[in-house]
Amino acid sequence: MRSMTGFGLGEVPLGSGKLGVEIRGVNHRFLDVRVRVPRELGELAGFVEQVAREKLTRGRYEVAMRVEGVSLGAPVLDRARARAAYRALCDLRDEVAPGSDVPLSLLGAMPDLFVSSVESESEIEHVRAATRAAFDAAVGSLDGMRAREGVALRDDLLRRLERVRQLAREIELRAPSVLEAHRRRLKERAERLRAVVETDVDRTRLEQEIAMFAERCDVCEELTRLESHGEQLAALLGSDEAVGRRLDFLLQEMAREANTVGAKSPDAPTAHAVVEVKAEIERMREQVQNVE
Repeated sequence: MRSMTGFGLGEVPLGSGKLGVEIRGVNHRFLDVRVRVPRELGELAGFVEQVAREKLTRGRYEVAMRVEGVSLGAPVLDRARARAAYRALCDLRDEVAPGSDVPLSLLGAMPDLFVSSVESESEIEHVRAATRAAFDAAVGSLDGMRAREGVALRDDLLRRLERVRQLAREIELRAPSVLEAHRRRLKERAERLRAVVETDVDRTRLEQEIAMFAERCDVCEELTRLESHGEQLAALLGSDEAVGRRLDFLLQEMAREANTVGAKSPDAPTAHAVVEVKAEIERMREQVQNVE
């Protein structure tokens, strides 16, 4: 089990410099990949996203690619950008100082007028291979961090799950005493009624009332399902696969069973235990939102 939160960095040599890939992951319901690449490698953005979707599963990831110490392709003037910049300078000249010169040297102070472009197919393939290698290294680093955090998440979830199962066992053990207490109260009321009106209470009717109460308050099925969901959840916590969605579903079902137990039981100690069960399940659901 792994967390969705983490950071990974991978670097590989590229010519006289190096190419690096950084991956930052946070929790998200689905897979969301956002890619940033240097301007001269803009055509590789789709390739980087494709590689990311092959390697990553659930979460929001920011993938940043950078190149250091090496120039890719010959500098090329972005003519359209340069023309637009020069026209803007001329318009400003006409507004504040009509008739004065606008030297072309002013364009040198403007950023991004010259860009590098990778044109040869062999160079592009070389950069792609380096990108994939750097990405693999970054994913390895990312997975290491996510696995360590996943261990902490798993341990916390197991502790809380054990508390839920313990409370469920306590509720199950208390159920017979709840029924017996209700039986005793009904008999005491019947005795008081008989003393007041001096008539016998229909014992068959009394037993029927007790049986109806027992049926209404029977939570065995709910507790059985709660235990079954808990067993499945514990098994998933030991898996190396992406289990976040399945964990979330099981916890939704456990919360539903706990709600039903609470609605059926008129016993105050049982109600308090159910409140604690629901609180633990809600804390587990919050943690699971960060599980891949």
